[in-house]
Amino acid sequence: MRKSKAFTVQLSLAGLLMLAAVVGLAFWHASNVLRSAQKGLQAEREIRFVARPLAPTVNSGFEPVSSPAVFSQVARFENNLYIAGPSGLQVYEPSGQFVRSYVVGGELPRSALVAITPAVLADSKQPELVIATSADGVLAFDGRSFRQIYPQAADARAITALLATPAGHLLIGTKKRGVLVYDGRQITLLHSTLSDCYVTALAGNESDLWVGTLDRGVLHFTGGQTESFKEEQGLPDSQVTSLATLRETTYVGTPLGVAVFSKGQFARVLAPGVLATALLGTANQLYVGSEDQGVISIPVAKRPTSVAANAGAELTEVQQIFASEDSIFAVTRGGLYRLKPHAFGWQHVLQPRAAMLTDRNVSALAADGAGHLWIGYFDRGLDVIAPDASHATHMEDEHLFCINRIFPNTRTGGVDVATANGLVRFDQSGKPQQILTRADGLIAENVADVVAYGDGVALATSAGLTFLDSTGARSMYAFQGLVNNHVYALAASGDQLMAGTLGGISILDKGNVAANYTTANSNLKHNWITAVVSVGSEWMVGTYGAGVLGLDRSGHFHTFDVGTGNFEVNPNAMLVTPGFVLAGSLGKGLYLYDRTSGRWSVIEQGLPSLNVTALASANGYIYIGTDNGLVRIPERMLHL
Repeated sequence: MRKSKAFTVQLSLAGLLMLAAVVGLAFWHASNVLRSAQKGLQAEREIRFVARPLAPTVNSGFEPVSSPAVFSQVARFENNLYIAGPSGLQVYEPSGQFVRSYVVGGELPRSALVAITPAVLADSKQPELVIATSADGVLAFDGRSFRQIYPQAADARAITALLATPAGHLLIGTKKRGVLVYDGRQITLLHSTLSDCYVTALAGNESDLWVGTLDRGVLHFTGGQTESFKEEQGLPDSQVTSLATLRETTYVGTPLGVAVFSKGQFARVLAPGVLATALLGTANQLYVGSEDQGVISIPVAKRPTSVAANAGAELTEVQQIFASEDSIFAVTRGGLYRLKPHAFGWQHVLQPRAAMLTDRNVSALAADGAGHLWIGYFDRGLDVIAPDASHATHMEDEHLFCINRIFPNTRTGGVDVATANGLVRFDQSGKPQQILTRADGLIAENVADVVAYGDGVALATSAGLTFLDSTGARSMYAFQGLVNNHVYALAASGDQLMAGTLGGISILDKGNVAANYTTANSNLKHNWITAVVSVGSEWMVGTYGAGVLGLDRSGHFHTFDVGTGNFEVNPNAMLVTPGFVLAGSLGKGLYLYDRTSGRWSVIEQGLPSLNVTALASANGYIYIGTDNGLVRIPERMLHL
């Protein structure tokens, strides 16, 4: 009996030990799972990057054509003024004397500078000028050299805003990733509630942060939690254009006015209806920079009954407002303005250096028979540069505004300019001679391309084709067999006309549709055709999504190494020279085809932007237009 009882006790102890082992094993497994989950979450939040010295400038052979500098933001650093903008970094002495510039695509990476702030980062521990780029991460400048903080993920490099903290951390606003933080060792998502949003502005600090967004209103992050304010909570608009904080007050600028928050709670709206592009709060005043109403000064000690402008009409497109010493400064695209205490009006203290060109956003290029270079802009008309490059003539009106294509017409000796508002025809002297719209027989006024065909010209429009010849104007659209009404690009060879459309390609012979090619009935890789050129015995076709394809005269498409791929060719951004075919891409640089070797290569170094929008050849040079300026290179250097 005792033996049986002892055995039972031993069995019970063994069971307990086994149970403890099972529980311990389960606990160990659970801990491992938890640790793995935490590591996975950390890995998910952490963004791989490299921090490296910026590579020294390499002579790429590209020369910038004098484009206007644009002021975006200003910062004081080492007793100088540093002005960031799309063209690069301009350095001025406090007196206004120009010191030097660092050019995008030259000394700096190939993307516009969008934000700038002095900071002491944790991994440097010395004062630096921290600069955000639109696509190449963060730059830090110590007054002598640049280093680059370069995230591997492209969407983490697309930066919109910066905020440096006293702890040496850098808060980074992005277009897609939300708010990131760089602590000197790693880049991580600041908080899960601040992810996956398009950030437009940052204000505050790490523990009490205000985040402006493109379409989600303003986010207030504090105490590890985020509160969202949209129109339902009092915001004039869900798009935030600017932010400013002053002690316990936060100002949120929108396209329809400024929302005031007190201690984190919505209080009221100031400057209703004003597109508030910049804000500065002081103890007595709120300064509101606007798109077209200058800088508005609003007393904040009491509720204003009306809003009064504190600046003349010369202040437009205000980008930034800041205080320095005893003055208020306003940064506009066209200069730096100062408002002294008790002064009447703003003083223009600094402006960009003179430039030959009117704008930086190039949309079309061509050289006429007399040696003039014609430059069309996305929304600023066009410039015509004299053959000796001594000066440029600017033209802009309701028709000459959004330029799609410039076609030197060798038959007339003039130039035909396709715009979003019709076709403008210039005579041999370069003067506007005729404006053609729907009232004059065009099937649509948005003309995308123009090419010589028959005894006249063919026009690509958003509603089909229009032919202008000695008999007048006639049009063709899908009812007559065109594969799609939205025509983007044209190319002619003898009696044949190729029309690239949104839905494929139509081949016309003597004015009639002879064949249609789409992804459904051919080996065409993408139906959206953006550019077409005739190259020897075949065509080359630019697409929006499959790069460049070849098309032989029998109707067979073929691909190219490098030249065919997952990228977009910009509308009509293709050029044929005796030695090369060039194609401008959307964000991937310049694609170059050597007609002798039959090989493609990609050029990035030396371009002011990887968004190549227009191409032209003149006087031994290749001109490359981008959304951030114009450069040229001797064609012989393309052999290198």
